[in-house]
Amino acid sequence: MKKVASISIGILALITVAIQFYLMIENRVASITETVIRFFSFFTILTNLFVGIYFTLLFINIKKSIIPFINKPGNLSSITVYITIVGLVYQFALRNVWEPKGLQKLVDELLHSIIPLLVILFWYFYENKSAIMYKSVLLWLIYPLVYLFYILGRGFFSGFYPYPFVNVAEIGLTKVMTNSIILLVLFTVISTLFIKIGHKLTK
Repeated sequence: MKKVASISIGILALITVAIQFYLMIENRVASITETVIRFFSFFTILTNLFVGIYFTLLFINIKKSIIPFINKPGNLSSITVYITIVGLVYQFALRNVWEPKGLQKLVDELLHSIIPLLVILFWYFYENKSAIMYKSVLLWLIYPLVYLFYILGRGFFSGFYPYPFVNVAEIGLTKVMTNSIILLVLFTVISTLFIKIGHKLTK
């Protein structure tokens, strides 16, 4: 069952990201090069791509055990935290920003709702929860921090910010810094909660 679940989530995530890429290219408002760069500037896209790659490699590893680090306790939890944040931020901060239609709406729900729920369920059933340490939270923060510096740095030179709550040109640097701190606190809280819940579930 674990093999079926892992490859199903992996393929679903990769296909969904690919479809979103196609839709963004088809509806681009900038050059293809700029559109590609913008595509990979969204935390949602990067995180779902990580989900697709991780779960595909996990499936391969279950069959042949050739990638030892894939099964390291905490890797699945970190991926789960990231995709959970994708879902939460979308539901509470971005869902009302736009109204996608047709295929875009389906892709939107997959990226922000369905895939996060599937990953959380997989984590519940298959993560080695007792082996995860609270100190791992600091390592898990590296990805969102690097991402934050990247989008702010690129936004400064290009004028493009992937999300309204980090758009310095629209809301100012002070507000963006406040929002960034709130998001980092959210990452820390969600990470800690997953570890705490995981420990309780193993008792």
